[in-house]
This record gives sequence, C-alpha cells and structure tokens, in this order.
Amino acid sequence: MPIEIVCKIKFAEEDAKPKEKEAGDEQSLLGAAQGAAAPRDLATFASTSTLHGLGRACGPGPHGLRRTLWALALLTSLVAFLYQAVGLARGYLTRPHLVAMDPAAPAPVAGFPAVTLCNINRFRHSALSDADIFHLANLTGLPPKDRDGHRAAGLRYPEPDMVDILNRTGHQLADMLKSCNFSGHHCSASNFSVVYTRYGKCYTFNADPQSSLPSRAGGMGSGLEIMLDIQQEEYLPIWRETNETSFEAGIRVQIHSQEEPPYIHQLGFGVSPGFQTFVSCQEQRLTYLPQPWGNCRTESELGEPELQGYSAYSVSACRLRCEKEAVLQRCHCRMVHMPDSLSGSSEGPCFCPTPCNLTRYGKEISMVKIPNRGSARYLARKYNRNETYIRENFLVLDVFFEALTSEAMEQRAAYGLSALLGDLGGQMGLFIGASILTLLEILDYIYEVSWDRLKRVWRRPKTPLRTSSGGISTLGLQELKEQSPCPSRGCAEGGGASSLLPNHHHPHGPPGGLFEDFAC
Repeated sequence: MPIEIVCKIKFAEEDAKPKEKEAGDEQSLLGAAQGAAAPRDLATFASTSTLHGLGRACGPGPHGLRRTLWALALLTSLVAFLYQAVGLARGYLTRPHLVAMDPAAPAPVAGFPAVTLCNINRFRHSALSDADIFHLANLTGLPPKDRDGHRAAGLRYPEPDMVDILNRTGHQLADMLKSCNFSGHHCSASNFSVVYTRYGKCYTFNADPQSSLPSRAGGMGSGLEIMLDIQQEEYLPIWRETNETSFEAGIRVQIHSQEEPPYIHQLGFGVSPGFQTFVSCQEQRLTYLPQPWGNCRTESELGEPELQGYSAYSVSACRLRCEKEAVLQRCHCRMVHMPDSLSGSSEGPCFCPTPCNLTRYGKEISMVKIPNRGSARYLARKYNRNETYIRENFLVLDVFFEALTSEAMEQRAAYGLSALLGDLGGQMGLFIGASILTLLEILDYIYEVSWDRLKRVWRRPKTPLRTSSGGISTLGLQELKEQSPCPSRGCAEGGGASSLLPNHHHPHGPPGGLFEDFAC
C-alpha cells in the first residue's frame, strides 16, 4: 500500500507578497501567451466574418430549422457562384476577339502601290534556239530538234543559264508597252524594274520603297494607265500538254506594297486583250492580335524579323522561302524567282504566320471592250497593224485610288482580364456578398488553425513528475526514495530524519523567523 507524506509550508508575510506578485505576473503572462496562440473556433470566426450568411449558418447559438435553412441558402448561393465563375473562366480561355474597322480621314497625298505585270506566255517562240528548246522541253512541251529539223536521240548542249534564257526569250516591255501615263505625266519602260516570277520575266512599276511615287488625287486619270500589246503571234505552239502549259492569252497583274515580293501566280488577277480594265484600289491597314488571341508574327525591337534573301518579312516572302527549301532538298538548286540563298533548310511543314501589321489593297475591277469601230482604224494606222491584230492583242489597264482614304481594320480582344475580374466580382457580390478581403479572411483563418495543429504535433507536452496546489505538495514514497541522499539501509536514521524533518527552530534562521509553522 503506497504511503503519501503531505507537507504544508507557510511563508512569512514579507516574502509572501512578492512571491504572490511574481506568481500572478507569471500566470498572467502565461495566460496571455496561451490566449494569443489559441485559434478561434468556427463559430467565433463565422460571427465576425464579412461573408454574408456564414454567421447565421455557423455562428454561436442553438441548432434548429432556421440555421439549417440559412446553411442551405449559403450552399446554394455558393454553388451558383461557382457555376457562373467556371463559365466566365471558360469564356475567357477561348480568347475571343472582334474586328473593328475605322475609316481614316482623307489624306492630301497617298503612297501609290507597286504594280507587277507578267505576260502569261513565258517564252517568245521566235527567240528560242535549239539549245533553249532542248533545255526547256519539260516546260514547253516542244520536242528538241537538230539543225535539219529532225529529232535526234543523242543531242548534247552546254549547261543552260536560266537567267540568260529568261532575259533573251521573255517578252520585252519596250516592245509590249505602247503608252504609259501616271497622274497625267508620261512614263516609259525605264520606270519599270525587272522581277522574276513563276511566269518568267515580269515588270514592276513603282517598286522602290525608298522613292515611292505619291498619288495626289483619287479617281481615273490620277493613277497608272498603260496600253500593252501582248504579242500573241509569239506565243508557244502546244505540241503536248505539260504542267506548265497555258491556254490563256493576256497578262497577270498583282497590286502590292513595296516591301512585299510579288507572288503573282497565287495572288494575281488576269487582264484580257480587247478590253480596258479599271482597277479601283483602296488601302487597308490590318492589325492582328498575337498570342494567345491569334497567331500573327510579332515585331521585334528592331522591326519585323528579316527572312534570308528579303529585306522585310511578309507572307509572300515566307512562301517563296518555303518553295526554295523544298526544291533545294530535292535537286540542290533553286529557280530563278526564288531568293538567292542556298544555305540552310528547315525541317517539317512550312508555316508562314501573318505579320501583326499588314498593308494590302482592296480592289474593284470593271472593264469595257476596246477598240470601238472608230478607234480600231486609228490604232491600226498608228502602230502599223491591222484591226484584227488590235482587237486580239491590245489591252488597257487603269489602276487608281478610289479615294485618298485608308481603312484600318484591327483585331481587338473581346473579353480581357479586367472584364473577367469585373464579372467575377459582380457574381461574387450577387450570390455570396464576398470580396477579395473576404477571401483573405478565410485564408487567414485556415492558416491560423493549420499552424496551431502543427505546433501541437511538434511540441507535445511531457507528463509532470509532481503536482502542486497552493502550499500543499504530495510526494509518493518512490519519489522520496529517489530524492533521499541515502537510498540504501546503511544510512543513519538520525541523518535521514534530520534531512526530511528539520527542527522548528533552526539555529541559523533569520531573525524574524523564516518558518512560523512547519508540520508533517
């Protein structure tokens, strides 16, 4: 049976007061520390939260039907808000955009575009030599012949120079151009520059971007007006059909900016002999959106990135580069109209994004028949041709601005981040009456509860060896044995008694008496 010894200690009045004060201060500090560290419960947080309905659903008070209805209303509103928020987020992630068109004010002077024209017939029949026919057999379909006019099986010719062949055998603008006027001033073949395309040797008017010709008025007579002879008698006879065989007669025309190379076989339009064709143009400035709304090619700090062989990036230049790389991989050469660069090639499919800023020209085309009966005789005498030749070979092309205005078409984001945040804030206020600060309150409460639980796990309290209450201490027999300086039986009983039970009147005590009463 365990034995307990109860000791009651009573201090003097002089030492009791400061002891009580220090104990009270320690208890107050400990209580304050424990009060600051203790987290709020859910009911307390709900009663002070700015989230509407949370205090009525989870606040202090008895549970009943009213609180249940408030909880259901809160959950319903929260589900409705989340549904609306998901829909808004999905709409934002689709990156919708719209196109805005703004007509610009009339300008006193507008830069005239570049006009590229090509005869549909690539090679003049009379200018082809036997070597040319031999080298161009796959393109023209004409059988190679020897000097006697018979086809031979063992013909040998030197390697061809395609630039020389195109320059010699192509239609010469000086022979085709019969009249030329720009804004009331006379022009000639010297105002055109030579350019090579899939149609061979072509010519571009106003090609230099550094000295672009201006247009000071709109309407007919204020642009480019030319009369051409397409020279049908020089068209190649069709011996057999090839991929390059053409059955048409006329010219191909493309209107483009000076920074863009002609891509006439894809983007050009045809002009027929025997007609005067009117092309009314209007400048259009297009602005596209980059990622994530679109796929346009953004400008760098130094401007549009350059392509190898071209001064500026454009879709036409990119397509020509892709064609060059495809031909380079197969035959290790390039065609004349391709960029003069054979270094490097890209792998995989070729992708040519649209530049984010682009200038193009809208066109309206109309035509009338020429010549009339009265002008046919005059033109026949003037150019020493018969009337039939005039009707089959002559055409007039008139390119002009409809008005000195431009259209600005711009892609704009239809639903941006600010609109998303505004809609989310409206739905949040409508359904649950919350704001950003309310969300911060909830996060702060979650952090407070989580941190308190982590501290409890990390700092588990140890079981105390003794407990005290007031001035009475309870000691077990085992504790007395551990604290005794003589745990064995060999110790003197007087020494053990004197250490546990000191005398009431200690000879070395203080004058006032440290112990008034000591009892065991």
